[in-house]
Amino acid sequence: MQQDDDVPNARHRAIPSGRAARLSVFGRLAGGVAGGMIAEGARRLAAGERPRMSDLVLTPANAARVADRLSHLRGAAMKLGQMISMDAGDMLPAELSTILARLRNQGYRMPPAQLDQVLTREWGPGWRRRFRHFEAAPVAAASIGQVHRATLPDGRVLAIKVQYPGVADSIDADVDNVATLLRVSNLLPSTLDLKPLLSEAKRQLAEEANYVREGEQMRLYGERLAGDVRYVVPTLEGDLTTGRVLAMQFVEGRPIETLADAPQQARDNAMTALLSLVLRELFDFATMQTDPNFANYRWQPETNALVLLDFGATRAVPAETADGYRRLIVAGLARDRDAIRDVAVETGFLGAVAANTHRPAIDRIIAAIDDALNRPGPFDFGDRAFVPVVREEAKALIADRTTWHVPHVETLFVQRKVSGTALLAARLKARVDVRGLAAAAIGVRQDLTR
Repeated sequence: MQQDDDVPNARHRAIPSGRAARLSVFGRLAGGVAGGMIAEGARRLAAGERPRMSDLVLTPANAARVADRLSHLRGAAMKLGQMISMDAGDMLPAELSTILARLRNQGYRMPPAQLDQVLTREWGPGWRRRFRHFEAAPVAAASIGQVHRATLPDGRVLAIKVQYPGVADSIDADVDNVATLLRVSNLLPSTLDLKPLLSEAKRQLAEEANYVREGEQMRLYGERLAGDVRYVVPTLEGDLTTGRVLAMQFVEGRPIETLADAPQQARDNAMTALLSLVLRELFDFATMQTDPNFANYRWQPETNALVLLDFGATRAVPAETADGYRRLIVAGLARDRDAIRDVAVETGFLGAVAANTHRPAIDRIIAAIDDALNRPGPFDFGDRAFVPVVREEAKALIADRTTWHVPHVETLFVQRKVSGTALLAARLKARVDVRGLAAAAIGVRQDLTR
């Protein structure tokens, strides 16, 4: 099932469960980072340099310290690190990218005694008698829980996701501590108001930690996609599901990244299915699973079907958010670049100050993307020729911290799914009729938009 970490190389390490224990980890992290800063600062001063504070914070040694401590904590701390990594991509400083890349690859898991304590608390003493076999070694480990394979007495095979202890109770503190880490590293301007985003992140993570809610969302997705052979959604085993344990059908599948070696048609079909699903979530379901982590998808090569996993980040899409995307699509299909910019500002995708201050750069970014999307034939996600143009033009916007803007939180969550899906399509070098899918999703004839 979900597989954020390389489990065969995982190490046993008890997850700190109490607030005091988790705060202690952050305290040791702060002390280690401070010590590293002093040592690095002394070294650079001795060499005649005048280092910046951010240079001292984001040293390779400190990157390793941060990644190790956040991986040990798991939960919201690690989840936020992974989210920032996927969302910011190439825009992050190299040192911070190192921290977050390490977060995706760390392999800590609960030792057997801690696992037994969690399952005894959720299922009661003698819980092993519920199964013919329960594999103590997890088949997957993620930021909030780890997954075990188990066989029921009737022979059915289940995936059992077990939440790390203390995750739900520590969300608020973990989010605040990670935000502080970003502040002291000078990566975010002090004028940027993160309170709405942090508040929503806490709410979202609390919902992800509620496995009863996730099970219900998985069941609803199964109903919505029933009969569509492109998708497989595991069935819920409700009798074994609690707030901290999620039991579901074990569905075989390969990591979706293995599609990179599949024929072009298989890659194109898979990404057409995923992009179609995103559009259905946005405009038909009014509900979206907003976590685009690649581990949330598996691929069945025999049928070319996609297995959909992890529904904890599912949330309602407000009508006004969907309408903003609809207006952007209409402007994009019409190739009205001025309208694209104006709608982006009106809907909060783009800050008004940035749009006024850096209008020429923004217009060149829009033009580069528009040209790429409107080449003849399906859009080739593997052709990244426009990316250097966008990155170069974005430098001025990123450097001007006075114009940084936080879009509405609902837009951020949806855009995270859209961007993550595009990132996967680029990884697979898929070719997809993006214009055709978008036009069909909003009921517009393409021949009227050229």
